[in-house]
Amino acid sequence: MKTHQPLTQQEVQRFAALAARLAENVNSVVLGKPQVVRLALTALFAQGHVLLEDVPGVGKTTLARAIAATVTGEWRRIQFTPDLLPSDVSGVTIFNQATRGFEFHPGPVFANIVIADEINRASPKTQSALLEVMEERTVTVDGVRHPVPQPFLVVATQNPVEMDGTYRLPEAQLDRFLVKLSVGYPDEAVEVEVLRGATLRSPEALPAVTDTATIAELIGMAQRVHIAEPLYAYAVRLAAATRNHAHVRVGVSPRGVIALTRAACAYALIDGRGWIMPEDLKTLAGPVFAHRLLLSSDAQVRGVNAAEVLRQAIASVPVPLPSGQTVPARA
Repeated sequence: MKTHQPLTQQEVQRFAALAARLAENVNSVVLGKPQVVRLALTALFAQGHVLLEDVPGVGKTTLARAIAATVTGEWRRIQFTPDLLPSDVSGVTIFNQATRGFEFHPGPVFANIVIADEINRASPKTQSALLEVMEERTVTVDGVRHPVPQPFLVVATQNPVEMDGTYRLPEAQLDRFLVKLSVGYPDEAVEVEVLRGATLRSPEALPAVTDTATIAELIGMAQRVHIAEPLYAYAVRLAAATRNHAHVRVGVSPRGVIALTRAACAYALIDGRGWIMPEDLKTLAGPVFAHRLLLSSDAQVRGVNAAEVLRQAIASVPVPLPSGQTVPARA
């Protein structure tokens, strides 16, 4: 249970106003995808990481670069390729002949925002180099732990696993991502607008809206959002419904439940509320839970996908009411 000082209305309004400015900045180059941008910012404020999976050319890297450009801080981009080594990500210890000692040379993961482009084109060994830093915000090289800058956000892009030259991310690493998002194709009007200004819109041209110190402050505010007691139980029951589903081999872990409540706190603040509602949990269950489900072999043969299973699981859990009663959920 949270014991933080409750948020004041002034703090809530300040958070929502700054989040709106950040979203407007990113939306100026990522056209027609306001909900995707909002969910990405939710992950930033919830101290989580973002996985963007979609076909090439729909703006995954543009979204990642736009978020990095909007925040004044250090950011690095890592292009994952089959020959990339773990030390190319985390860094390496080199012997310095002048000082007669070993010196650590940090890799590109030492930044506030790390863009891991096409992460599933690298070997599983290199992919696993991100596991420790994504969870603990430290990198261990030759037995020595090195903390990364704070705040720390990994925005990874990946192509669908059915495409050539891709390696499926291990389940342990997928679980480290707070949300998994799909940008999707734009509608006709937006695509025409993109064509009109294709050479004018660039993430590098975006003005920085805030700095890392302010982002760290907003992250702290998100941790103070009020969660009513029935909503803790509701979040746990949503996860339990995935574990008990006939088409699920491995359901959502307790880490996934924690991720859902953290994301809901940030999502509510973006909406200008200092408390979360059941609708926040239901809205975020898809991006937070879907990539954590392992479907049974029978479900895969039948063509059942995780989104469909999740809709059924959510529909089976009664929604709590302020009075303490419950009403059946609707898919």
